[in-house]
Amino acid sequence: MSPVPRRAIAGWVLFDWAAQPFFTLIITFVYAPFFASAVAASPVEGQALWGYATAAAALVVAVFSPILGAIADASGRRKPWIAAFAMLAVAGSTALWFGKPGDASVIPLVLTAYAIGVIGIEFAGVFNNAMMPTLVPRERIGRLSGTGWACGYVGGLISLLLVLGFLAANPHTGKTLLGVTPPFGLDPALREGDRAVGPFTAIWFVVFLLPLFLFTPDVSGMPLRAAVRSGLATLRQTLRSLPRNRNVMTFLIANMIYTDGMIALFAFGGIYAAGTFGWQTIQIGVFGILLNVTAMIGAWVGGKFDDRFGSRRVVLTSLAILIVSVTGFLSIGRDHIFFFIPVEPPTPGAPMFSATGERIYIAIGLVIGLVVGPAQAASRTLVVRLAPADRITQFFGLLALSGKVTSFLGPLLVAIVTAVFVSQKAGMAVLVAFFAVGALVLSRVRA
Repeated sequence: MSPVPRRAIAGWVLFDWAAQPFFTLIITFVYAPFFASAVAASPVEGQALWGYATAAAALVVAVFSPILGAIADASGRRKPWIAAFAMLAVAGSTALWFGKPGDASVIPLVLTAYAIGVIGIEFAGVFNNAMMPTLVPRERIGRLSGTGWACGYVGGLISLLLVLGFLAANPHTGKTLLGVTPPFGLDPALREGDRAVGPFTAIWFVVFLLPLFLFTPDVSGMPLRAAVRSGLATLRQTLRSLPRNRNVMTFLIANMIYTDGMIALFAFGGIYAAGTFGWQTIQIGVFGILLNVTAMIGAWVGGKFDDRFGSRRVVLTSLAILIVSVTGFLSIGRDHIFFFIPVEPPTPGAPMFSATGERIYIAIGLVIGLVVGPAQAASRTLVVRLAPADRITQFFGLLALSGKVTSFLGPLLVAIVTAVFVSQKAGMAVLVAFFAVGALVLSRVRA
């Protein structure tokens, strides 16, 4: 293939930078814990409601992503689809501003806006991923994917630093992590700094998505109406052929299972910490900063390991570490570690993360950060290595399908188990099973 300009690759890489704040600020470290602790009646109810909304959005993505991918393969163009779904992500993110603390009437609006944002960001990612084979040779796909994830984590880290340093303030002191008063008249008592991450994420996404449209080339193909007919026909052929291609089908099943666990881990990691230790936005945000640093390093190094040792091996190693790490999370409580060793609980007014349980929780979280990026990036490149070149977007659609068709099960099971046992810990225990079974199935794939 003929080389593309560096700015074209940079434009593609910046998509991950543009999109990551949605996952960092909204799904994991700021808005989700704020919703569970301040908007919902209790952290348990908040975790359950957030799980139901995540499950609903994932089901929509699961149903439609292979269809849209097939149409895009036939038409050849990916940018118009990215633009359309980016508008959904922007609209959903912006509407999160209306989530006022203690106001139960806004809960349906917030959950609907969140689901719309998830649908938009996930669909845009499907079409962005499918551009990879047009940018670099296949032997460099792993490095490109890992660089994209690493760049995304840097974007998430910087956006989180900006939010903690200038927007999200302690509701008692009225000051941010840097000790300043939030700008624009944001009221800490009404948690307006936490709510502002929605519009902030939308603006960030629009600004840093522009280089993709300005510098990264797209490919052309048939008109849309013909592409719909051709794409759907090809998708039917692809689905009928999957049982004969057991290697690809086995990978898609494995991805379906372990991605369920990752989605639930991202959706509930911050909520679980808030409920276990009583962390507020600043504590969760600092934890997120540390986690993003290790995730950035892990994604970059993981891309090199991917090209050297293979995508499958990278994912399997990551899943094994995730199983141990999540079990470690579950072993920690306010007043104990490793299930039964007593420790002093966090005390009001003490320095940040001064309790033993908090420190061990953070240490385990940093390990998770190191392996989550490589697992995601290597899964993306494994599709490129297994899929036919002329149906790459379809297979990314099938990857999204396998990652979403049951991805509502992860959040849904966490929500149900949390509600039934009235325990966040019981709900999070579901994740260990997802990672273990996913690794077992993936071990049968031959790449």
